[in-house]
Amino acid sequence: MFNYILYGLAGFSLVISFSKDRIKTKMALKKAWKSFENILPQFLAILIIIGIALAILSPETITNLLGTQSGIWGILGAGIIGSVTLIPGFVAFPLAAALLKSGAGYMQITAFVSTLMMVGVVTLPIEIKTFGKQATIIRNVSAFVFSLIAALLIGVVL
Repeated sequence: MFNYILYGLAGFSLVISFSKDRIKTKMALKKAWKSFENILPQFLAILIIIGIALAILSPETITNLLGTQSGIWGILGAGIIGSVTLIPGFVAFPLAAALLKSGAGYMQITAFVSTLMMVGVVTLPIEIKTFGKQATIIRNVSAFVFSLIAALLIGVVL
């Protein structure tokens, strides 16, 4: 229901914008379409990868690897996977929701998502070039440790 309200507000705002200035509204819609076209190939590729991963990994396997019973090893594994994976946030959160529905634990998903967003193993060369080796290592190690602490706190809270 809430989605329908948001769609209605967006449509209503578009009509108001169009009545105020048709040229600017058309330009904004063209820019929005271009942005959508630019992001669509990456988004589709990631959705395909997620679909294949969820098809290959049964809920039982996900529960064994990332479930609440996997303990610290599941948290560390999720943190390592998140550290070496480069997925944008708009895909990471739906993926996390799908993994939770398939049996993953909250602590493991917390470690996965937080390392995914904060630790950048894939981007290390660029970061080292920009900030220097020492700053990059300190930032990434600190982010990894913080992610593990956040996962453990989620375990205590939930």
